[in-house]
Amino acid sequence: MRLVVDLNKCQGYAQCAFLAPDVFAMHGEESLVYNPHAPEEQRERLARAVAACPVQAITADGLDDTGEAGPGPEQGTSDAR
Repeated sequence: MRLVVDLNKCQGYAQCAFLAPDVFAMHGEESLVYNPHAPEEQRERLARAVAACPVQAITADGLDDTGEAGPGPEQGTSDAR
């Protein structure tokens, strides 16, 4: 999974560092450092960190690829006529 943080948008609220400290960290009061190639075992924490960013500065490629089949339009419905 690949992370990208728009550092021009980032305001240093540090919600990501609080929720996924193994991936994100604050360097000083305003500078964010992060691992752009986050380990797969951090998926749940990363999802929370991405969602918690107040300015939506974090994107995570591959975060939605859980490999689990969720109910979609093709699942969980029957077309009995």
